[in-house]
Amino acid sequence: MDQVERLAQEVLRRLRAAEAATAAGVGAADRGIPVVVSARHVHLSRGVADRLFGEGHDLRKLRDLGQPGEYACQESVTLIGPSTRAIEGVRILGPLRQYTQAEISRTDGVRLGIDPPVRTSGDLAGAAPITMVGPRGTVALREGAIRATRHIHMTEGDARAHGVRDGQRVRVRFSGPKALVFEDVLVRVAGSAALELHLDTDDANAADVRLPMTVDILR
Repeated sequence: MDQVERLAQEVLRRLRAAEAATAAGVGAADRGIPVVVSARHVHLSRGVADRLFGEGHDLRKLRDLGQPGEYACQESVTLIGPSTRAIEGVRILGPLRQYTQAEISRTDGVRLGIDPPVRTSGDLAGAAPITMVGPRGTVALREGAIRATRHIHMTEGDARAHGVRDGQRVRVRFSGPKALVFEDVLVRVAGSAALELHLDTDDANAADVRLPMTVDILR
């Protein structure tokens, strides 16, 4: 075996070892957590999708998102609040859910004349009222708009490596000219997940987020 072939075999060995370590969550604590800025969007149930786009309408994928199985759709809706001002072109994220909600920022809420509570996805008791308008109909929700709690998606291996557990609230520090620490960041552990910190646009602007970037959990 000549020198070039030996070097190639060594590189291949290291790459395979790194892949195995990543799959097991080994070394995840040494990797920063990628930041994702989540712009305003909606999730729809089958029934609401039928009312907005026509019975049996299939959402059309525009692009895959970071989390496995989730995607941005070509379809969008218009949001209207009590102020009667509207936000058009709000993207639908698939696949369809068991519930319908709009995830918006505080700034969006001011424009729409609502004060949506900070909640995890699907926790809609006491959520703000919102009206969704699609090409085939309108749906008025008494409890439909929230501000998504800051959260980190991770696998069980990532959680072990970072020393955290599902449902735990942690602190995350952003460095830079507008350095700050976000408190009460929810850890969400799933068997299949991409390691990502999700922030809404208001939080991202406050931290002067410039993508791509990574952050670490404070110990």
